[in-house]
Amino acid sequence: MAFLLRGAHVVDPQEGIDDVLDVLIDGEKIACVGKDLEAPADAEVIDAAGKYLVPGLVDMHVHFRDPGFEYKETIETGSAAAVHGGFTDVATMPNTDPVTDTGAEIRYQIDRAYAAGLCHVRPIGAMTRGEKGESLAEIGDMVIEGAAAFSDDGHGVQSAGMMRTCMEYIAQFDRVALAHCEIESLSGHGVINEGCASTRLGMFGWPALAEELEIYRDIELVRLTKCPLHICHISTRKGLDLVRAAKADGLPVTCEVTPHHLFLCEDDITDAYDTNLKMNPPLRTADDAAALREGLLDGSIDCVVTDHAPHAPHEKDCEWEISFFGIVGLETSLPLMLQNLVASGKMSWSRLVEVMAVNPRRLLRLDPVSVKAGSAADLTLIDPTKSVTVTPEWMQSRSKNSAWLGQALTGVATDVFVSGKRTLTDGVVTPRH
Repeated sequence: MAFLLRGAHVVDPQEGIDDVLDVLIDGEKIACVGKDLEAPADAEVIDAAGKYLVPGLVDMHVHFRDPGFEYKETIETGSAAAVHGGFTDVATMPNTDPVTDTGAEIRYQIDRAYAAGLCHVRPIGAMTRGEKGESLAEIGDMVIEGAAAFSDDGHGVQSAGMMRTCMEYIAQFDRVALAHCEIESLSGHGVINEGCASTRLGMFGWPALAEELEIYRDIELVRLTKCPLHICHISTRKGLDLVRAAKADGLPVTCEVTPHHLFLCEDDITDAYDTNLKMNPPLRTADDAAALREGLLDGSIDCVVTDHAPHAPHEKDCEWEISFFGIVGLETSLPLMLQNLVASGKMSWSRLVEVMAVNPRRLLRLDPVSVKAGSAADLTLIDPTKSVTVTPEWMQSRSKNSAWLGQALTGVATDVFVSGKRTLTDGVVTPRH
């Protein structure tokens, strides 16, 4: 089927485009981009006036819990949440059951995603068997089946020697090692940032050093192995300074940040003990959050990710100490970025596209997607003025553990095209099969 998007404000820094244009989609590809295009007889014409059209958004850090924890999320429900939030591609972390540490588990996720017919799922394989940090996973087998990157996310690889082995092996396959940086002997039983908040609320603290020390270690391993390294969900000013220094030295080191670490901090945690504010890594200080926002704007941080972490009600609606870490985020990420940074003029639309579409594709070794003739028709259409209220009914994710429940957010995706198929239509999820 063909679609003609008429009068969209197209933003694509890869092509130097920031202009009102028409875009014709024919089949799986973009057929033409220009002014006043003629609509083919079989094309559906979409009035995109006042909306922004960008290369499809990519979230390179999500947890879909499938297989093993389908009561929290499935590939189908996670994909629905992804397109509802404007994403055409998501990269799924391997802490499933069984752990995604062989080619068979990679193939399972790709096949289930294709059957769901909503978005591209790019599985990330485990670095070590069972994510136990003891022996190398089947890296080569997973690459053959389509693994986009490798990580033991959820656990830092505690042994420096084991991490070196993983990085040396991964480097042979032109893939990136994604590091969850946490030295567990330091984080211990911590459930909140160590400092004022942990003291005020009387809970075990998780020091920033537990993250920063492993960031330092893994950057030094890059010097040794030459393996590209990506720091997951960075949360502290010092950790970001370490990444900046590594980049200045010419090392292949990148990092990502989540909306909750950008726009929330430990001060938001009150004696109400709202467990939707319990994160991994924890919400840090207001100064850390300010540093992360600065780093995102100046180019030090490469990507915005959600670390979408669905949990069932009984896993969050309990005492803080035993509540599970993490929140869902696929459906609120774009509105939070638009409302807090773009609408205020702090971030340009071009920079938004870089951190939410261009850079994640590059890091995952995916083919580039541009708004130009011949490119894959993976596109996101955004209404920057439309407001939504975050309610359980509005969210498509199977789990509803959001830190922004009840809040109104402005700026959402209205339509998503995946391989030329419209999988989000006027805000409604529409499977392509």
